[in-house]
Amino acid sequence: MEEYFGNELVKKFEEMMENHDEFYFDTEELEDIIVYYLELGDFNYADNAVNYGLKLHPNSLDIKIKKLEVLLEWEEYNTAKELIDELKGSSMENTDFLVCYAKYYSNLGNPRKSIEICKKALQLGEEENFLHNFIADEYVNLGDPFNALKHYRKALKEDPTDEYSLENCMICFSDLNKSEEAIAFLNEYLDEFPYSEIAWFEYGQFYFNRKNYEEAIKGYDYLLAINSNSVGVYANKAACYEALGKYKKAIEVYEEMLELEYTKAFTFYKIGLCYKALKQPIIALNSFQKSLREDPQFYLSMMEQSYLYEEMGGMTEALHFAKEATQLNENNLDYQKRLAFLFIDSGKFEESLSCLKKLVEAEPSRFYNWYAYSEVLMLLGEYEEAVTVLINAVKKHERAELYYQLSNCYFNLKDPEKAKVALQKAMDLDPSLAQDMQKKYPFIKDEVKKAKARVKKKN
Repeated sequence: MEEYFGNELVKKFEEMMENHDEFYFDTEELEDIIVYYLELGDFNYADNAVNYGLKLHPNSLDIKIKKLEVLLEWEEYNTAKELIDELKGSSMENTDFLVCYAKYYSNLGNPRKSIEICKKALQLGEEENFLHNFIADEYVNLGDPFNALKHYRKALKEDPTDEYSLENCMICFSDLNKSEEAIAFLNEYLDEFPYSEIAWFEYGQFYFNRKNYEEAIKGYDYLLAINSNSVGVYANKAACYEALGKYKKAIEVYEEMLELEYTKAFTFYKIGLCYKALKQPIIALNSFQKSLREDPQFYLSMMEQSYLYEEMGGMTEALHFAKEATQLNENNLDYQKRLAFLFIDSGKFEESLSCLKKLVEAEPSRFYNWYAYSEVLMLLGEYEEAVTVLINAVKKHERAELYYQLSNCYFNLKDPEKAKVALQKAMDLDPSLAQDMQKKYPFIKDEVKKAKARVKKKN
């Protein structure tokens, strides 16, 4: 990081800009300044340095190539193409230019042309690791993992410590369904570089994805022996123990993880889930409460507390935590369903309506959302609103239950003609439901008898 905080050239350039002075920099110094800003992602300052550089050295090819880099970052492709055409005659032996030229076509969605240019650049014998990765990425864009793998492996050969190449080799093996080749490749790599953290992580992930959790743990243990501060690895190792049903072991790993973390809410939540699986609800509750002390808005722990209180018969607390969790995650339909159920179970029918309405709007294809919504409206005596809901519901679901409900609404609204039509439709669709529906909706009892008598007479 020293070059970022102690770059005298950059300080001199920025002071010059601020004071509207004009200092002399040679081309190499200007290149260093431009590269500094490009790596920092500050393209405005990079452009300022480029323009100043071209003012001092108008014929510098290297600074013009940096100008091309800035144009590509800003997606100014027309201007970039003009500059490429200007530079092509003199810069086809310049690796930096060829990389920009390839990036131009890559950005325009022409990976084949980009690969062609990168292969020309490879002949210059510079930046081979970078170029092989570039080519491999373009093959990925073409949906060609076979050729991508070839170039990621070549990139890794140029720089065996290149984590990007190694990770992508494993992705390509996975895309090609070559699991045996993948683990052979990884073992061979680990024989040569036994202290590679990324390789041991990939080893663990390889076996985790194949549900060989014992072998995955072995990989994570090697990684933790190399670097005991790899917080994410503890989480993966604990997840393996959970998958094996070894919840006490998982808790031990999570507790080790707590000592390294700054934000501990999720880890306490995971510990709580383990205690829940071990049928120790009180200790589980304690862990979820610790999670919420770390992060008072951690809705996952809130909802888990809701489930535990429900299991223990504490319905008031179950409803309280479900409300809190749902307010923080309103788009979670499972939370909305649970909250609606708890409101209804507590006799708070009116409060459940907002949840049921959201469910109908979000999942109109689910019949039971409509059925529950109209049922609660009827319980509240909101028959007119229930009719509106049911008319929309039967457009999507031609179900007898909805017509029985509709018939009941019309009877309650003193509209017997529409009620009879709806009831007849319900009985045509499923007469077997009539007995249960009569118990729920006494208004339709006599009409069901009459309808059955009419059918009998007709036969």
